[in-house]
Order: sequence, then structure tokens, then C-alpha cells
Amino acid sequence: MSEGGALAVGAGYGDSEITFTVVMSCLTAASSGLLLGYDIGITGGLMQMESFLQAFFPEILRKMSNAQQDAYCIFQSQVLNAFISSFYLAGMLASLVAGHVTRTLGRKNSMLIGGLLFLAGALLNFTAINISMLIIGRILLGVAVGFTRLSAPLYLAEIAPARWRGAFTSTFHFFLNVGFFMADVVNYGTNTIPRWGWRLSLGVGIVPAAVIIVGAALIPDTPNSLVLRGKADEARASLRRIRGPAADIDAELNDIIQAAEEDKRYESGALRRLGRREYRPHLVMAVALTVFFELTGVTVVSLFTPLLFYTVGFTNQKAILGSIITDIVSLASIAAAALAVDRYGRRSLFFVGGVVMVVSMVAMAWIFGAQLGTASGMPRGYAAAVVVLVCVYTVGFGVSWGPLSWVVTSEMFPLEVRSSALGLSGAIGGLLSFAQAQSFVEMLCRFMYGTFAYYAGWVVVMTVFVAVFLPETKGVRIESIGAVWAQHWYWKRFVKPVPAPAKQSDGPA
Repeated sequence: MSEGGALAVGAGYGDSEITFTVVMSCLTAASSGLLLGYDIGITGGLMQMESFLQAFFPEILRKMSNAQQDAYCIFQSQVLNAFISSFYLAGMLASLVAGHVTRTLGRKNSMLIGGLLFLAGALLNFTAINISMLIIGRILLGVAVGFTRLSAPLYLAEIAPARWRGAFTSTFHFFLNVGFFMADVVNYGTNTIPRWGWRLSLGVGIVPAAVIIVGAALIPDTPNSLVLRGKADEARASLRRIRGPAADIDAELNDIIQAAEEDKRYESGALRRLGRREYRPHLVMAVALTVFFELTGVTVVSLFTPLLFYTVGFTNQKAILGSIITDIVSLASIAAAALAVDRYGRRSLFFVGGVVMVVSMVAMAWIFGAQLGTASGMPRGYAAAVVVLVCVYTVGFGVSWGPLSWVVTSEMFPLEVRSSALGLSGAIGGLLSFAQAQSFVEMLCRFMYGTFAYYAGWVVVMTVFVAVFLPETKGVRIESIGAVWAQHWYWKRFVKPVPAPAKQSDGPA
């Protein structure tokens, strides 16, 4: 065990060079995050865009102009909830299928399918003439994201050198936030365009879809996926291309082949296999980390940031500008996390981020409870404090649960159950996002400031869980992480003992 409880990078390929192919392939796969980020960002801005509300939700527009309207309940609408949550429900159902598709057709083909579906959904939303067309388009977008949010982090984890896997995998979350930023900038420009500004906001979704389609067609599939599908020669060629002509790829390829052979020893499907005792830690983490990610409150904070800023007294345009500010803060914090994750480890960043998130959420609960009235706006100083606290929360999330949820879940599973476990994780995440998208406006209306205290309590629980049960995986090659589970104080009673990889390096100097 190395310092901080992490196993050192194994000899043979732990110090693989960062090749041009690795960099371009990772950037292409990570750009799949644009799809999820752009959709969430655009949706949050549309909910207070006058041209959109005039076309589809005129009753909300009337509430916004009513001085006596309870500020917490302006956006309460079942049809609006259906518009928002249909995306997450579709993503949940798609995730159940995406695991099998990603396993049988490959990681890059799964991303390609997601890009094509997102293109179709963006075109349908751009041309929508009624709420039914909008919801059908949202369903297509949700299915697309169900594929890409599974296959892209998995692709990144499998081709990145072990020494830098955390940094490379975290780029998915970075691009997700680039999607947020892109959406808020578009909304800021279209918000003042009467009648058809909303169409432009939705139509620009064609751009990230095109990026994914072109990129996925050009990158190589992962050696892990190729071996799993019985294409050993193609896997060797792919690994040679990824690691460079001078790299010794035999040890890494043998690890991948051995993991694939483990898969063939069982007749049961991968999902059923997750129920076996030796996969108990993986099943618990697949469920727990996904549930905790959703209970950080980030889905509702990200989706409803313009709504929150409008609620505390900002104009529509200033509310979107506030979202752009938080996007920039988020990108900076994720970049910092990418630099730190392979140096200080996953667990340390989870703890630091958890503390920051709890403090900011409790402070927001206090300000909303003490200062937000029903007939008048929040005092300017406190409204500015809300913006600052959202930014502080964003920093905490951006250095912890934001990028690390993708990093840890994509690297912790054995090859034989990796796609299915991530599919299960994605389905659970989609279900919870659906529930929260359906309920957040209602929670804000009924529980008011208590909504933020509710999420703060969950962050405390998940931070303790990580401290006790999550093993450190920095610097460990992906097909050797079984040794980490076998040495954990609690999980070692479930997993089969495996030899630890030889010590060589603790990570980047």
C-alpha cells in the first residue's frame, strides 16, 4: 500500500506515455458530456424565458406578473414538470438497454448512437409547434444521454494511462459544464428575442450532437471492449495505437485478456452476476454513489439556478447572467480537481468538497428562510449573498462529487460486469433525477428554505459513507483494482483475494 492507502501503479505499463491518440480520443469521448450539460442548461433558462412561456406556459407568465404571488410557487405546474422530467425518465429506461448495447457493440458505437438520437431530438424540439412535440423531443434527448453518460466515462477509464486516469476521466464532467456554459450564453442572447428566441436555444443543440457523431466515427474503440467481443488482434492494434509504438503493451493486454476470460467462466448474465457475493461491494457502490450523487442537490441547483436567482429578485436577463458566472466557477473548480485527483486521491477531494457543500447549503437555507418574503423581493445584499453561496456550493461540488462520481464509478467495476453495472447506475440516476425534476418546484413551494437543509443533511451522510467504505484507487491500473477491494477493512470479506500489483510509483510528481 502506498501513502494515503492507494496501491501503487503496477510495473509494465503504469508509466505509459500520453500519446496524441490518447489525448484526442479522450477529448472526443469527454465531449459527450456536452449533450447532458447543454440540455440541463437550456432547460433551466427556458423556464423563465418570456418567448417560451408565452408559447407553451402562459399561466406561469401570469404568475410572474402577479405581485401577490408566493415567490416559492411561481413555477408550480404539472405540465412544466412533465416537460422537464420526461428527459430523465427516458434516460433511466435507456440506461437499462445501454449497458447491453455498449457491451455487445462497443463503447464508441454506443456514443455514436447517442449522438444521432440527440440530433433527432434537437431537430424535433427546434420545429415544435405544441407541447407534445416538445416532450417527444425531450424523450429522444433523454435516450441519447442514457447511452453517452454510460459509454463515454467507461471509454475514458479504459484507455487512459493508470497514472492519469482520474484526470482524463474527470474531463467528462468538465465538458458537461462546458455544455452548461454554452447553454447559458445561448439563453442570454436569445432571451430578448421575441416569439422565436426559444427555438434558437433548442436548435443550437444540433451543434454538440454533430461534434459527437463526427468524433465517435473517428476514434478507436477501447482494447477492453474489443477483447470482450472476441477481437484480440484488433485490440492489440488499438492498444498499440493508444500507448505508442515504443510502449510495452503485453502486460496490459494480458490483464485485459485475463479479465475477459473471467467473464466467460459464468453462464449467468452480468446483471444477475452482480447479485453474487463476490460482487457485493461493487453492487453497493453502484447504488450508493449514484443515489448520493443525486442527493447532493446538484441536479436541481444546476437545472433551477436561473429560477432560484429569479425567485430572490433578479430579472430574467440577470438570472441567466448569474448562471453564466456559476458556470465559469464550476469549470475552474473541475480543472483544479483534475490536477489534484491523481496527486491527493479520490477520498480527500470527496471530504473537502462535502464540507464546503454542507456549509453553503445551510447558509442558503438560513437566507431563504429569514429574508425571502411573499410580497416583496429579497433585499439586494442577501440576493447577492445567494449568488456567492451558489458559487461556493459549485466549487465544493466541482472538486468532489461532480467529476469524481464519473471517475470512481467508471473504474471500480471488473470488466465482466462493468457495462451492466454502469447501466444499472445510470438507470438509478435517471430515476432519481426524474423524481427530483418532478418534485423540486413542489418542494420549494411547500418546504421553502427547508429544501436546502434537506440536501445538506444528505451531504453529511454521504461524506461519512465515503470516509468509511470507499477504498482509494488512485494510480491503480483499471484491471488490477480487485486488489484494492481485497485489502479494504470491510469489503475483503466478500471479494476473492487477488495478488496486489507490484509497487512502482505513487502518481504524478
